[in-house]
Amino acid sequence: MRWMAAIFAAVLSVTAAAQPFPHKTVRFVSGVTPGSASDTMARILAEKLSPALGQPVIVENRLGAGGLVGAKWVAGQEPDGHTIMMYASAFTVSPLISPGLDPKELAPVATVATIPTVLITPPGKYKTVQDFVAAAKAAPGKLACATAGVGSATHMALERFRFAAGFEVLNVHTKGASEALTEVVSGRAECYFALVFQAQKMRDSGKVGALVVSAPKRTSLMPELPTTEEAGYANSAYNFWVGALVPAKTPREIVDRLHKEITSLVQSPEISDRIRKLGADPLVMSVAEFDAMIQRELEENARLIKAAGIKAN
Repeated sequence: MRWMAAIFAAVLSVTAAAQPFPHKTVRFVSGVTPGSASDTMARILAEKLSPALGQPVIVENRLGAGGLVGAKWVAGQEPDGHTIMMYASAFTVSPLISPGLDPKELAPVATVATIPTVLITPPGKYKTVQDFVAAAKAAPGKLACATAGVGSATHMALERFRFAAGFEVLNVHTKGASEALTEVVSGRAECYFALVFQAQKMRDSGKVGALVVSAPKRTSLMPELPTTEEAGYANSAYNFWVGALVPAKTPREIVDRLHKEITSLVQSPEISDRIRKLGADPLVMSVAEFDAMIQRELEENARLIKAAGIKAN
């Protein structure tokens, strides 16, 4: 009887493996809180992916450790395309600071967007980014700059910029964006690299000044602001991307199908417009280009983390 049971189990396994993709509910796992930019993008895509794939697509939040909790959970799921991690550039930072996930456990599928960050300062204090850099150089390590946490995009944007510009600051790591913004508005901190939609709202209400954008190109929400590299600081831009990944052993044909569907949505007028309204810019890459970007960032961030002495709290 045992051999019959073994054969039956093997037949079931083969049958399951032979089922076309997708054949059940697809889950988008978000490692950040509902309402945040990348989580909202996951929900926008899930809404449109469901009819494209012919199966329900839901978003599930698994929070903790800069997205590592959710990413590790996804990496342990069946590599059948039914579980997708919506991650951001933290994927090339968090595993270097807090061991627990080998980046090779997840495979890139599709990029979705880049989210510019903006250097904000107390209102009226600095006219240009050059004024801020001069003040920081005049008082090495004394100007306080807020971040939304160790290893966050706001922290990495600051570290990359200060190394490029050649100054030191006192890092004030807060519990999140709202607390970091409060530090600047109150004048307790001299700077913070805020997400562009936060920076625009605060600048327009007169609560902060906005000096420069850390991104590969200018942002449509604040087009008058130069990028850090346009301002004269080479290799200073931090690329805060959002993208989809799956368990590493997912078959290539499934990866290609998901890439095609997600990329088509990102390129569509409706979805690209909704992404821009979140303060982001749609980003389209091939799977190979996405993978090359990840490998390059892992190397660059490892050097930056070592040089800045960044360690987990």
